[in-house]
Amino acid sequence: MRFEQKYYYVYILASSRNGTLYIGFTSNLPQRIFEHKNHLLPGFTDRYNVDKLVYFERHDNANDAIRREKRLKDWKRNWKKDLIEKYNPLWRDLYEDLNNLL
Repeated sequence: MRFEQKYYYVYILASSRNGTLYIGFTSNLPQRIFEHKNHLLPGFTDRYNVDKLVYFERHDNANDAIRREKRLKDWKRNWKKDLIEKYNPLWRDLYEDLNNLL
């Protein structure tokens, strides 16, 4: 029997460069971003058209990822923008390249 490692992701979506931000957590990043992009999840991201994946990080442990998500949500907006720009200075939508990045 082969054991496959399960990963957990914390991600940041943006409506546009320097636009509205949303921070979330998931164990299936491609599926979750697809749901945001196709407005299948009613609520904040749907209402404000926040559907561009601009940052994500992978965790081995769900509790660590949840803690990180909560910590990022408490950050000041400028800190979040600095984090995005450190890894994605052009605020590119990473969704199209997601399979290559995971």
